[in-house]
Order: sequence, then structure tokens, then C-alpha cells
Amino acid sequence: MIKAVFFDFYNTLVRFWPPVENTQALVCAEFGIVLDKDSIKHGYVKADQLFNEENANYPLASRTDNEREQFFASYEQVILKGAGTDVSLQLAAKVWKRVSQVPKSLALFDDVIPALQDLKHRGLTLAVISNLRQNMEIIFRELALTSYVDFYVTSKEVGAEKPHPPIFEVAMERAHIRPHEGIHVGDQYQSDVLGARNVGLFSVLLDREELNEQVKQCPLIKSLVEISDFLIEDHW
Repeated sequence: MIKAVFFDFYNTLVRFWPPVENTQALVCAEFGIVLDKDSIKHGYVKADQLFNEENANYPLASRTDNEREQFFASYEQVILKGAGTDVSLQLAAKVWKRVSQVPKSLALFDDVIPALQDLKHRGLTLAVISNLRQNMEIIFRELALTSYVDFYVTSKEVGAEKPHPPIFEVAMERAHIRPHEGIHVGDQYQSDVLGARNVGLFSVLLDREELNEQVKQCPLIKSLVEISDFLIEDHW
């Protein structure tokens, strides 16, 4: 019987506002690079895969400023290549620096509150497991999530990033569950799906844009409201 649902945070519950593809399109235009937003979304899928692979091996938070700058130049280069444009690493670094200067905030996806309300009504423990190294208490309060989410676990407090086991293990301990009693939902295959599976949790990949159709090793959902469909014990 499922007793708890864990969520990744960025790109699962929240996104940047304005949307990253909008910001990229505007900034790229400043550099004479014309891209459509759908292509940029594809680029971000590739770049975020790189981010999670790199972060699992050598956390960005542990790198020097210069190392982070070098990484994000490569990250931007992958975004643009995935969107159909090859640029030099030097130009990619300039584009990323400009993108980083654009003011942005966090906003909930439209399906978040309906999904959390339904799961809460079912009596489930709800929690966030995130590699985000920010003040989650303030963020949760600003987004009005505190009445829905029971607790959060971050890599900063645990000292380990997803996909490594400790961050998931702390979440299970706080939720007072055994692995087969929890589901983890996230948008990244390596850090979310494999990380959860490695500690025995069930895992679901959130694929809002249907850009991960090649993934066959776990259930895929387009919206968080679909999670309720996976609470039937026989499904697992």
C-alpha cells in the first residue's frame, strides 16, 4: 500500500517565470540567433540530462566559480545544439551570461495544486526531494505550498545529491515508510527515476512535453493529476 508520494521540485512542481524557452529565444535574438520555442524545449531536455549526469558525478555546488562558468557554457552550447544551432563555446558562454541576467521567479505548474489536493485528501504523506540549494521555507511560503507538502529534503541539508541514496533514505525515514510504500515523481530519468529505484522506491517520470518517449523502464505521465492512477496497489 502506498503511503507517501515524493516529488522533485524544479520542472516537476515549479518552473521559472518567464518560461526558460521564452528567455532563451529573446536573448538569442540579441545575438542574431533565431530559434523557435519548441526547438529550445528540445534543447533543454538534452542540456538538463547533461546537468544531472555532471551534478551526480561532481556537484555544481562543490565546483569553483570558474568551473561552474565553464560548465554552464557547455550547458548553453547543448541547449542551442539541441535547438538546431551549433555555436562556439565562447559564444555560448556569452549567451548564458545574458540569460542569467534576465530577472525571473518561480511559478507553479497549473496541475500542481489540483494534484496535491487530491493526494492529500487520500491521506498520503507528501514531500519534496530536491537538489535545489535555496531557502525552501521561504519558497514554499511564497508559493503557498506549506499546507500541502508535509516536509522537504534538500541536498544541502543531507550532504548528498540525487541520484545518490542518502537523500532518498532521509525522506523515507521522515515519512516513516518502507521503500515499497512510496512513489517518487520527477522529470529526470537519472536523478529521479534511477535514484529512487536504487533505494527501492517506485518511480514515475513526468514528461509534460512528451520528449522522453524512448524511456520504457518506468511509467510516464504528462500531468501530476495522473499520479492517482498509480495508487492502485495491483498496478505495481
